[in-house]
Amino acid sequence: MPLGTTLDPMQEQQPQRNGARVVTRKTIGLIAHDDKKDDMVAFALAHKTQLATHDLVGTGTTGGRVAQGTGLTVTALKSGPLGGDAQIGAMIAEGRLDALIFFIDPMSALPHDVDVKALTRLATLYDIPVAYNKSTAEAVLKAL
Repeated sequence: MPLGTTLDPMQEQQPQRNGARVVTRKTIGLIAHDDKKDDMVAFALAHKTQLATHDLVGTGTTGGRVAQGTGLTVTALKSGPLGGDAQIGAMIAEGRLDALIFFIDPMSALPHDVDVKALTRLATLYDIPVAYNKSTAEAVLKAL
C-alpha cells in the first residue's frame, strides 16, 4: 500500500462465489447524457445479475433512473452539471472507482464538455477502464 494511503473498512472488497470462480466486488460509475439515459437503463437491465455483484454509483438522474428501472442499488451523486461528474472524478483520483460506464451522446452539443474532458483525462491518468457505448461496457463488465 502506498504511503499516505488509509484503508477504509467500508471500501474493503469481499470475494463472493459465483459458480466456480470468485468474484471481487468492484465499484462502477454510471453516467449517461440525457438522450442516452434510456440506453443506460436498458443496458443495466440486460446485465442486472452481473451488475448486482458490484457497487454502483451514478450521477443524479442516471443513478436514479437505473435504480428505478432495474431495482439495483445505486448510490446517487449530484447531477452531472451540478458536480456529479466532479464527484466521479474525485472517486477516480482517490482510487475508489474501478470502472466507468459513460454513455455519451455523440450527436448533441455538450454544455459541460469541460467536465467530460476532465473525466476522460482522470480515467486515462489513473488507468481505469472506461466504456462510452454498449459494446465497450459489455467488454468492461466481462473483464471485471
